[in-house]
This record gives sequence, C-alpha cells and structure tokens, in this order.
Amino acid sequence: MRKALGGVVFVLALTAVGTAQMKSPAEAGFERLKTLQGDWIDVDGVFGEKGKVAVTYRVAGGGNTVVETFPVGTPFEMMTVYHRDGANGLALTHFCAGGTQPRMTSKGLEGSALTFDFTDGTNIDAKTTSHMHSARLDFVSADEFKATWQTWKDGKPEGPAHSFRIVRKK
Repeated sequence: MRKALGGVVFVLALTAVGTAQMKSPAEAGFERLKTLQGDWIDVDGVFGEKGKVAVTYRVAGGGNTVVETFPVGTPFEMMTVYHRDGANGLALTHFCAGGTQPRMTSKGLEGSALTFDFTDGTNIDAKTTSHMHSARLDFVSADEFKATWQTWKDGKPEGPAHSFRIVRKK
C-alpha cells in the first residue's frame, strides 16, 4: 500500500510540474512579443523608408510591457503598448497620430499569429470616429513578421487593411 501511495504521489508531482511549465496562449503570445525587442526594417517601403529602420520594440515596466514605436523618427510617429490582461488575455493600447487611443484585446497566440480586436478607447466614438479597430501579427520567423491593421470609420472597415512586413535589423 505504501509503495502504491508513493507511486501516486510521484505521478501527481510530475503532472504538477508539467502543468506548471505549460503556457497559456496569452503567456505564449506575450513571451513572443518580448522577443521582438530591437530595431526592425521596413522591407516594402510602406512607411516611405524602404530598407531603413521603421519600427522599434522595447521591453519595459519590469518585463510587463512591450512598447512598439513606428514609423520611427517621423512627424507622425505612433506608439503601441502591449501587456497581459488577466490570466488569459493580452491587451494593447495604440497611441495614434490621429489623436485616438484604441484599446484591443487578444486571447493570445494562435498558431503563429496574435489577433487583437477593438474593445474601447479614448477620443473615440466607435460609430463615427476613424480609428484602428483590429490588428494581427503573423510571425514568419524569429527575424520577420507581418503586421496588419484595420481602420474603421462610421462603424465599418475604412478601406483595405494596412499591412507591412518587417525584418530584424542585424
């Protein structure tokens, strides 16, 4: 009986260790965002600076936020701050050159992508104001990804989504 009980305790301990090491999609997504730290080059010239640094990422707040700045060094430079949102979510606030601050949430990493959807924002009437409404980051590799941002106005998508592909500066 004692050996059987010891075996059960051992199996439960291994299960607990394995479960503790498994990351939720939100944890995995945030960890992936943190790997972006550094300078990134505009591959296609979407920001008018093809081949130059257009986006920077910085881990801040004691490792609890990721700050994205783009297009770097321009008069319309913007910032997006990513962070965890409870145990099972991610959130971002986009500080737009247009004066709006949309907030979006994500359930976390799904395959190799993070998708964020509008929840609310400041300086925004979602029924009329032009604002960023969704974002998707598709991680191609450790050194390349594609971002797609969709603007909304009058309660519906405003034109085609804005996509850009960037690679890590080496």
